This record gives sequence, structure tokens and C-alpha cells, in this order.
Amino acid sequence: MLFLLSPAKALDYDTPLPADLPHTQPLFVPEATALIEVLRQQTPAQIASLMKLSDALASLNVARYQAWRPRFGPRQARQAVLAFNGDVYEGLQARTLTASQLDWLQQHLCILSGLYGVLRPLDGMRPYRLEMGTALATERGRNLYQFWGPRIADHLNQRLAGQPAPIVVNLASQEYFKAVDRWVLQARVIDCVFEVRQGGAFKVVGVHAKRARGLMMRYAAQHRIASPQRLQGFDLEGYAFAPAASTPDRLVFRRSA
Repeated sequence: MLFLLSPAKALDYDTPLPADLPHTQPLFVPEATALIEVLRQQTPAQIASLMKLSDALASLNVARYQAWRPRFGPRQARQAVLAFNGDVYEGLQARTLTASQLDWLQQHLCILSGLYGVLRPLDGMRPYRLEMGTALATERGRNLYQFWGPRIADHLNQRLAGQPAPIVVNLASQEYFKAVDRWVLQARVIDCVFEVRQGGAFKVVGVHAKRARGLMMRYAAQHRIASPQRLQGFDLEGYAFAPAASTPDRLVFRRSA
């Protein structure tokens, strides 16, 4: 069973980390290199327009593209699960997981990425900005979905090969999960939905749902979840499984506030 998460816009390359923390090389370095070469041809003004960034952020990312290298050590990069710093990763709190739990994450979590395709949690990552929904034209097409094509789904199939009932638990956003070609993917997909009560009704609230995705990933690592049934025990920060609102492939979790 594999879990999918989206990356985060916010990055943290400042918080000190243990010197002996392992890191691995990303799997799609040739593809990332090809995208960087395209991005290096863009001016700050073009990047600002393409990604809807301020002039300052556009200039920062142009500098990042110029500094990017296909191979790097721990001094030039940071483990992906520790570099991302948005709501999802505040829920996951990977820095507080044990070495054994981080190793479990490495085997079971795939972080989808516009630049890297798929990142394992301990893959070394240089700072970058390239969202999956960016309409960046390349030789493979007019956007990143066409650039990645079936590659991400093929990778997931390889990771799941040999499992009697391959399952992907989708904790990613629609923008990122769209990069997984469902016609190619040979696995059952289970979506997790997180709702909170507001105004007398349960609904998905973006900021809470993002944090809950990270909490679910933390719960899975702590309990080494290996079946959809065990996901139903998720109870962090007041969430509880809502069987009446769920289906076998859409698990709904709710909390009162």
C-alpha cells in the first residue's frame, strides 16, 4: 500500500537537523534536469506571469533554477519531508518521528512534485517552485501533466508490483493527483476526506483538510498501517471515521469543531 501527498509552497531550509539523518537521491533526476533547462530560459518577468508570483519571488526562483544541480549532497539539499513546511507537513511533523517511522515513510509515502515527479521522504531536494498545474510548455506538451504523462503511474505500479491487492491511498490535492494517469495505474485508489462541522453541517475546509492529510500520514507511520480497514481507526485531533458517509473507496472522517 502506498500513500500520496502533495508538496508545499512553503519551505524550511533553516531549522537545524541531525547530522546523521540519511538522505537519498531523487528517482527522476533526468526529467527534473530537463525541466530546469526549460525554466532557465525564462526571465523573471516570464516566471512571474507563468506562476503568478510577485517580482521578488520570481527573481528568487530564477536564481534557484540557475543554482540547481542534478547531483548534490546533504549540504546543498534537504530531505523532502523535512523541507516542505505547509499545513500538511505541520500535521505530519516528520521531525518528531522516530528513525524507524521515517524509514517506514520512505517505503510507503510518495510526494508528488511538479519538478521531481515523485519524491520519497528522504530524497534530497534543492529549494524550488514549480506547481503541477503550471502551464509550462516543453517538448512533451503544453503543461506538466503532458510532460509527466504515464511516468508517475508507471512508477507507482513498479512500487506496488508483487502485492496481491495493490492500493494507493490518495491524500494529495486534485491538482497533483491529476498527474497520476488512472488508465495506467493498476491499483485500487482510496480517497480520504476530512470534514469539520460548520454552521450545523459537515464540510471540507481547506486549511483543516490539509492539516488532516498530514495527521493521517503521521498516524499511518506510527501504526504501520497496511490495510484500508486500519485507516478507519484514525483519531488524531478529534477526528473519527464516519461510516454512514463513507464508501469502500472514499473514507470520510469528521470532527465537531
